[in-house]
Order: sequence, then C-alpha cells, then structure tokens
Amino acid sequence: MLRSLSLCVLLCASVPALSGEILVGNKSADTVWRVSLEDGRKLGEFPTNTGPHEIVVSHDGATALVANYGNGEKPGNTLSVLDLRGGAAPRIIELGEHGRPHGLRFLPGDREALATTEASRHLLRVDIASGKLVAEIALGEGKGHMVAVASDGKTAYVTKVDRGTVSRIDLTRNAKTDEVDAGAGAEGVAVRPGSGEVWVSNREAGSVTVHDPRTLAIRHTLPSPGFPIRVAFTADGRQALVSNARAATLSVFDAKRKKSVATVELTRVDAQYRDTMLGRAALPIGVIADPKRPRVYVAISGGDEIAVIDRKSWKPVAHWKTGREPDALALSPDGR
Repeated sequence: MLRSLSLCVLLCASVPALSGEILVGNKSADTVWRVSLEDGRKLGEFPTNTGPHEIVVSHDGATALVANYGNGEKPGNTLSVLDLRGGAAPRIIELGEHGRPHGLRFLPGDREALATTEASRHLLRVDIASGKLVAEIALGEGKGHMVAVASDGKTAYVTKVDRGTVSRIDLTRNAKTDEVDAGAGAEGVAVRPGSGEVWVSNREAGSVTVHDPRTLAIRHTLPSPGFPIRVAFTADGRQALVSNARAATLSVFDAKRKKSVATVELTRVDAQYRDTMLGRAALPIGVIADPKRPRVYVAISGGDEIAVIDRKSWKPVAHWKTGREPDALALSPDGR
C-alpha cells in the first residue's frame, strides 16, 4: 500500500521541523509549504500528488497527512504522509477504489486517521504505518466532504455538501448512526473544545448550525453570509472562526454566548486576485487559530497568500506569500 517518492524538493523532509511553522497546501502546485510563524518566510516544501486539499498533523507532531483529491479531469486516490521531524521522503498511501479523498483527522494515539472519500462515499480508517485500511464505513447517499472527531475519539461527524446534512459515526462500531439536515451546502465542521458541540458551516444557506453531539439536533443557527466554507475554534473554545468564501470575510463568534464578535474584511484594495471557482476574488478558505500568539491565519486562495489576523483588533496585520491556490492550513506542534 505504500510507496516512497524518490525525491524531495527544496528543504523538505531533510530539515527537522522548526519552532513555529504553519503548513500550507497549495492545490494547483501539488505542494505543501512550510512557513515560519515568526515572519512568514518559506522554510521548505514537500511534494504531493495532484490536488492536495486537506492537511492534518498528528498529536505528537511527527507526521502530517495530506489528502490528494485530484483535479477535474482525474480523481485522486492517495494520501501523502509527511515526516516533519526526520529525513524521510514523503510516502504515499494508496486508497484503491476510494477516490477523491478530502476530509482528514487523526485519531487519539496517532496510529490511525480518518479520511472521507467523495467518489466512493465512505469514511476510511487508515493505519498510517502500514497504509492498510482498518475499516471502510459506508456513508450512504451523498458525498462525505469534511470530518471532525470528538475529543475521546469515539465519534466522528461528517458533512455532505450535496445533501446539506451532517452524519454521526460511531467509531466503536464503525457505523453511521444518524444523519440530519444542517443547512444547504453543509461543508465545514468542527467540534467545540470543552463542550462537544458540533458546529457546521452551510455555504449555500449562509449560516452556521450548532448541533447536539449525541442527537445532532440543531440548538442554534447563526448567520454567516457569503458562502461560509470552513469553521474552526480557538484552542480554548471561546471563539468560533468562519471563513466566508464569496464575501471574502471572516466571521468571529463568541462560541459560548452564540453571538457575533467581529466581521473581518479580507479583500485588499491593492491586491491582484486571479480567477477562482467564485470568480476573480480573494476566496478565503482554510482558517486556523494560533494558540500561542494572538493571531488567526486564513488561506487566501485567490491571492496566493495567508492573511494574518490580530485577535485583539480583529484586523489583518500581515500577508504571507504561498504557492499556487492555498487551501488547507495546519500548525506544527511547536507552533501550537
């Protein structure tokens, strides 16, 4: 199931992970960049297969996993395994008939990870060391897109953009137990730290729904206009962050009170944007909060950059260059 890439490119796995890095998946360049959290310098680069869409880093910080989605012409069916500490070249895990891998999460212990596969409509449990599929969990009608995991690792939650739903997966039985409506275009999903709440961003509905983790019943619905595509939390779970792709804004919510805190404008007047799936635009996608610095990072896919947001003023304070069409973001453990 595994095969090694013969070569690594500039400063890839041969360089140990430095203190404070953010990993950036460049979808149109088939690379993952390593970027310094100190000043945005490019520290290195990993090659991937076609269309790296999502990235996750293991809890111990040794490994990153990348979903190689493919492109419009050819579906991908592989995961890249990146060595963040040693000198090994990236490895490739073959998923066989399971095409279009997208959402990723490591399970506690880091031996296994979950991956959604849109083409086969499954949630896979993958043994990272061997590359073998531990379980192939059928999701039913619709394409499972993003996945989140409860803190105890016993439950996963999967969104389906085409059905506007969120599903609950019992990982002790490796079976889907529930599927409920969230909102049109349900895409982003995250579990709020300390509460277990399941938050879903519904891009067509322009909303964020907050679900009970056991029943998936909707407890709150919050407006987030402009194609909300991802949802993430600060490490303490106090604030929810939602990237609105069409509006080119970041919605910030008080996660406990379920109230809006700020709306951050991400379009720069002097920036040159290219054509994207939503036209010539900034197109923010991936979002992640830095737990050590008062910052939030947003991948600006249409501008080939990361916007650095100050959490005190909720204003952009820097823009860091990336490769072509950045999407997924993940922090190295030293940056957490």
